[in-house]
Amino acid sequence: MRRTGWTITALAALAWLANGCSTKGEESHPHDHEPWAVTSWGKRYEIFAEADPLAVGETAKSHTHVTILDGFAALTEGVVSAVLIDSTGASSVFTQPKALRPGIYSIEIKPKTEGVFALVFRIESAAGTEEIPSGRVQVGSHDRPGGLVEAPPPPAVTSAAAATGGDPVGFLKEQQWRIPFMTAWAEPGSLRASVSGPARIRPAAGGEAVLTAPLDGVVVPSRRLHVGLAVARGGTVVELRPRAGSGRSFAEIESQWKLASDRLARLEELFAADAVSRAELDRARALAATLRSELDAVSGTGRTIPVRAPFGGRIAEVMITPGAAVVAGASLVRLVQTDPLWVEIGLRPEIAGSLDTAPVGLVIQGGPEQPPVVFESRSMRLVSRSPEVDRATGLVQAIVEVRGAGELRVGAAVQAEILLSGARIGIVIPRESIVDDAGVTVVYVQSEGESFVRREVRILGRQGDHVMVEGVGPADRIVTRGAAAVRRSAQMSSGEVEGHVH
Repeated sequence: MRRTGWTITALAALAWLANGCSTKGEESHPHDHEPWAVTSWGKRYEIFAEADPLAVGETAKSHTHVTILDGFAALTEGVVSAVLIDSTGASSVFTQPKALRPGIYSIEIKPKTEGVFALVFRIESAAGTEEIPSGRVQVGSHDRPGGLVEAPPPPAVTSAAAATGGDPVGFLKEQQWRIPFMTAWAEPGSLRASVSGPARIRPAAGGEAVLTAPLDGVVVPSRRLHVGLAVARGGTVVELRPRAGSGRSFAEIESQWKLASDRLARLEELFAADAVSRAELDRARALAATLRSELDAVSGTGRTIPVRAPFGGRIAEVMITPGAAVVAGASLVRLVQTDPLWVEIGLRPEIAGSLDTAPVGLVIQGGPEQPPVVFESRSMRLVSRSPEVDRATGLVQAIVEVRGAGELRVGAAVQAEILLSGARIGIVIPRESIVDDAGVTVVYVQSEGESFVRREVRILGRQGDHVMVEGVGPADRIVTRGAAAVRRSAQMSSGEVEGHVH
C-alpha cells in the first residue's frame, strides 16, 4: 500500500466534493482512487490508520496501528473498532478483536450509505477504553470512492513555524516500538529566572580534616580502613599502640621496671610503719607505672590510644597500613563531611549581580547522560558572593550550601544553575527532544504516524531536564525520546516517504 499524507488526501476529497455536479460519464481523476491515512491521538492511545478508498457496499481495509502512549508500546491484545457517525448521530461500527501483528489491526469497513461521516476509533484493552475522534471521511460510489476530507484538529491553532521544515522523514511504527521512543504536544510552560556557570563540589568550611598521630605508636589492625568508609562523630577511626621513643631495649626497660617495682614494695612497707613520706611513695608508684607502660609498648601489649573523628563523614584518603610504626604528628587518614556540601559556582560578572535577591533553588547537572539534581529553597542557601572577579578565570565566585546531597561527589566538576524569583513563559520541552544536527539545534515534529519533519529551534533557556525553545508551538507534536534515531533514519534516506506492505 502506498502511503500519502492526510493533508493531500483531504484536499483531494474536498476537490471531489466541489466537482460533485460533474456527470458520471466523466473520467475520474487518479487521486480519487488512492488510499488515505489519518493520525490521531487520545490520552491513552495513538492511532495511525492506512485505509483503502471508501465506497458504499464495498469492503475497505484499514490497517490501524495502535500505540499505547504510556510506554509507547504496540497494542497486542484488545478490541479496535472504526465508527462512522452520520449527521443524525447514527453510527456504523466495524470491529477487529484480534491483532494482525503486534500493534496492527486490520479493520474491514463496509459502508451502507454514501455521505460525509465523522470517524472515531474505539479501543478497548487492559490499558483502558477510549474513543478517539479522527476527523471526517467521505463515503463515495464505486466510480468515485471517498476518503479523508477533514483531518482531526490539533489541540491548538497551528503556529507560523509549523509551515517550515524539510522533507518528511520516514520512521516506521515497527521501528518506533523497538526502541525507547515517545512523542508529546509541545506545551506552554515556564522556567525560573536563573544564573548559571561552571562549578565544583567541595566540603563545607570545617568539613575536611586530616587525622594525625598524637604520639609515637604502631597502627593496630583492629579495623579495615578504606576510602568511602562512613564514620560517626566521635567514633574511633584509628587505634595506636604507644611505643617507646627512648631507643632502650626491652631487657633494659624490663630490668628498670623490676627494680622500681621492688623498691615500691619496700616503700609501701616502710610507709605502713610511718618510716617514709607519702610524697616519696607516690613518686615511686609513678616511676613504676611509667616503666610498665614503656615495657608494654615495647613488648606490643597494653592499652591502645584511639584517634577519633571530629565530625561525621567519610574517609577520602588512607595514608597508613596496619602494623606500621608512625611518629607523633604523622598523617593517618583524611576525612570529608558529605552533608552539607558547598557548591562553588563561577558566574559571569554581568549576571553575578542577580544574586542580590535570595535564590529559590539550585540545579546541578553532572553530565549529558546524568539526570539533574534539584535542590529547593529549604535545602540550600547562598553562603557568599565574591566581591571581585577572579583574575585567572574572569568569573565571580558564588558559594551555595546544599543539604541532602547524597548524589553529589566531592571534587566533581559540574554545571550549576541558581534559580531566582520570577519566571519566563514560553514553550518548554524535554531536553531529550533536542538534537544537535551538525551544529544546528533541531527537533523532529510528527506530521503523521510514520512521518516526521526536521524543525530548527532556538533555545531560550535551560533548567534541569527541560529547555525553553522558539520554533515550535502547541499545535506541534514532537519527538521527546528517540529523536536521535529519527535523525539517523533521515541520514539514511531522502525523498518522499513511501509506505510498507502489511
